[in-house]
Amino acid sequence: MSESKVKKAETETVPVVDERYVVLADLANRVSRSTVAVIDTVVQRGGFKGEELSTIGQLRDQAIESIQLVEQLQEGA
Repeated sequence: MSESKVKKAETETVPVVDERYVVLADLANRVSRSTVAVIDTVVQRGGFKGEELSTIGQLRDQAIESIQLVEQLQEGA
C-alpha cells in the first residue's frame, strides 16, 4: 500500500510558473505601492482640484486592489 502512495507522489507534476509572470507581479506590486504613496503625498499637499479627486480616488483604489492580488498570489505560492 505504501508503494502506491509513492508512485502517485512520483507521477504528480508541479505547475511551472513562467518567470515573466513573477517579474510582472513584482513590477505591478512596486508600481502600485509607488502610485499609492504619490497620491497620498500629493493629496496631503493639496495638489489636486476637487473635481479630480474622484478619478484619483479610483486610481488609488485600483492600485490597492493590485497590491492585494499580488499578495494573495504570493501567499498561495
